[in-house]
Amino acid sequence: MNRTKNRYPIVGVPCDVTRNGLHAFHGVGEKYINAVTHGSEVCPLLIPAQGPGEDLNPVDSVQLNERLLENLDGLFLPGSPSNIEPKLYGNEQSLTPEAHDQQRDSLTIPLIRAAIERKIPIFAVCRGMQEVNVALGGTLHQRTYEIAGLNDHREDKSLNRQGQYSESHSVELMKDGYLESLAGSDSVMVNSLHGQGMNELAPGLIIEAKAADGLVEAFRLDSPAHYVVGVQWHPEWQFENNDFSVALFKSFGDAVRKYSLLRC
Repeated sequence: MNRTKNRYPIVGVPCDVTRNGLHAFHGVGEKYINAVTHGSEVCPLLIPAQGPGEDLNPVDSVQLNERLLENLDGLFLPGSPSNIEPKLYGNEQSLTPEAHDQQRDSLTIPLIRAAIERKIPIFAVCRGMQEVNVALGGTLHQRTYEIAGLNDHREDKSLNRQGQYSESHSVELMKDGYLESLAGSDSVMVNSLHGQGMNELAPGLIIEAKAADGLVEAFRLDSPAHYVVGVQWHPEWQFENNDFSVALFKSFGDAVRKYSLLRC
């Protein structure tokens, strides 16, 4: 493939499938698109979920992923109101059957594995972090707020949008970890809007941050040459007003540009 060194790097962003009246629509929240575009300084490419739907026939996911990843310099996995099907990380019965997006699952899980094989940079937020863990063999708590010893990390839905996304608790950054080096501190305040969370961490992932209750809030892949970072909070929210969020998206953009140049 002919590539030029001044080509604008392209980052794939998987879509959710949502209902709008009688129809299914594929989309990504604007706050994620904004942070990737301006914070990482790359071109986001929205990827429609490819699992079979009401008006969408199934595709060969292996072939699709190969074609997609030939053209991507990075992968950003956004958060979502939906939860991953628990059948993908065990035989548990779903406790939230009304909140699944099987079409997104069918895209992201194999896409993550294929991207990691190619050493494509990945930045994952909230559901995206959970997807990386599941794709690599980890498990989730379906309802963290029902687990003894864990706090309720969900947002207060009685608040307005600004209130729901405001900082809610601190996380401890692991000593000498990658995120500690970005933050220049051993702890940061984060916003917290998740009902599910890490249970068993997948092989090959290293803890980068924990909440006070011990819940894993961030990780990275144990591979210094391969950028794979996941955070459970939402750094995309008004990222430009938070120095740590700015550093996170810049670090992802730097990794994407480095990967893009190596492919030229």
